Amino acid sequence: MKNKLSRFAVPYVVWMAIFVVAPILIMVVYAFSNADGGATLDNFVQMGGYAAVFGRSFKLAIIATAICLLIGYPVSYFLSREGASFQKIAMVLIMLPMWMNFLLRTYSWMTILENNGLLNQLFQKLGIIALYNSITGSNLEYFSMMNTQGAVVLGMVYNYLPYMVLPLYTIMVKIDNSVIEAAQDLGANVYHVVAKVLVPLSMPGITTGITMVFVPSISTFIISRMLGGGSNLLIGDLIELQFLGNSYNYNLGSAMSLVLMVIVLLCMSFTTADTEEMEAMV
Repeated sequence: MKNKLSRFAVPYVVWMAIFVVAPILIMVVYAFSNADGGATLDNFVQMGGYAAVFGRSFKLAIIATAICLLIGYPVSYFLSREGASFQKIAMVLIMLPMWMNFLLRTYSWMTILENNGLLNQLFQKLGIIALYNSITGSNLEYFSMMNTQGAVVLGMVYNYLPYMVLPLYTIMVKIDNSVIEAAQDLGANVYHVVAKVLVPLSMPGITTGITMVFVPSISTFIISRMLGGGSNLLIGDLIELQFLGNSYNYNLGSAMSLVLMVIVLLCMSFTTADTEEMEAMV
């Protein structure tokens, strides 16, 4: 039986070797070499000049992940307590934006957030901008929302929120109501029910959701380019510029990609270790 399973595993091993292992090895070779093919560490030294971009990428990715968790956790919980028919409809509505093209969804936010966009037009009709001007003494015609870090975070939250809701919902729907009722019967208030019962039992979903949101958020470049403008570059933008921009320095781009991959793996290992520790305590 084991021999049959090993034979079936051969195509997957070959696939992984060609499309995963080989590209990583090529990236490592380019990261530790220069344009002439000689071994060097200069690529990693040059990355010190982009520390601000790395810091901005981590900051915005952490903020977006935290917002997704704060929104996704209660939504997933209340959704898991509803009836089966309502859950199916709600899951379709949550997944509906994902059926559209990623660029189209991001373009729609550009239409909403631009200076003469839908949101500013709504603020003007409601008198919010006039009220703001009267309070602050300013003379604004619109709120500048495009090309800001807030717009980038908004784009991340909108595009990646389903990746937080789905794993949380999958875990929470398996938590029996009797467990929560038992905690309440023993005198636990809302805080203790959430902190001592729900969070430990849903920790695998929390970890998976954080990973699924944080990883694409820190490496994105489309959202930051379209909603953040040129003044809000992220790591993904820098890597793209090294391969497709005027600099065309694939050695430096490979070094950035390697460092980003190591950082992501370390973050994933920390979250996995925290989950295992929490499960052991439970």
